[in-house]
Amino acid sequence: MLFPTPLRRLAAALALALGASAVPAMAAPASGDAPVRIVVGFAAGGALDIFARTLAEKLRVSLDTPVLVENRPGASARLALENVKRAPPDGKTVLISPAPPFTIFPLTYKRLAYDPDKDLVPVAYLADVPLVASASVNQPYRTMPEYLAWVKRNPDKGGVGLVTLGGSIHFGVLSLSKSIGVPLLPTAYRGAVMMLTDEIGGTLPLGIDAVGGQMELYRAGKIRFLGVTGTRRSTLLPDVPTLAEAGAPGFEAASGWYSAFVPAGTPPATVARIEKALLDAVKDPVVRDKMSALGMEMNGKPGDALRKLIQAQRTQWGPVVAASGFTASE
Repeated sequence: MLFPTPLRRLAAALALALGASAVPAMAAPASGDAPVRIVVGFAAGGALDIFARTLAEKLRVSLDTPVLVENRPGASARLALENVKRAPPDGKTVLISPAPPFTIFPLTYKRLAYDPDKDLVPVAYLADVPLVASASVNQPYRTMPEYLAWVKRNPDKGGVGLVTLGGSIHFGVLSLSKSIGVPLLPTAYRGAVMMLTDEIGGTLPLGIDAVGGQMELYRAGKIRFLGVTGTRRSTLLPDVPTLAEAGAPGFEAASGWYSAFVPAGTPPATVARIEKALLDAVKDPVVRDKMSALGMEMNGKPGDALRKLIQAQRTQWGPVVAASGFTASE
């Protein structure tokens, strides 16, 4: 089956990015100090990998040392975290991670090979990854209030597409389901392309995923945006209301983020040096513009703010996860 033209262009763009970003940010030196490793838990070519390589180029200058990006995909980014946990606490290893290993996984896994509060030190809250609810332009609803009214009349069509179970979107859908009294069903897809194909085809009433992966279809007039996650409108989509604004609560803490961590025991002065270098990097207009094209909003908050965010989001999701009875499996 052929994907719609915008989806083919998206796949081609990702393939090009994969080829380009598979090259290390800088080759390791033949001698001298070991390079700084930025470890990410996903394969080369994705948005997080491109972000890490962009930061690596900036850190190479600000830290005056070679910087490499090391991809350790698998286990929903847990393998990367475990690798950094075991690294010497010398400032030579930095993890850039999405939120779930720190906010959701401690609630859904009975056992983890790491302690998210003791094994790593939060360094910097780098970027937000806004998510957006979308629907085909051929659906009878044009706004989130209209969708909610429609799904209440058609409770047997309550499937909501997402790309993974056990994440914040999954539990946001369950929260919304409870608040409106309709059995919404989180429906997992192997990837955004498959989800969007069903959405455009009319078999999926609603999907929620990152803004960046949906923008081309939105601009092509194939889908509508009904609401963004979070507590404020996205700078990428200033005319699209938050889901809470649009009458769909439960997604206030569901936006994704990327943040930096180092192994526990790293000297405070070293942590502070890396923190400053990273915060300076995400303030760079070139970095902001490049990442905006991939659906990211640069944040740039220090490690203390990141630590508080993690605790607040884990506290918020705790009762929702417990009520759902969901347990993650390997």
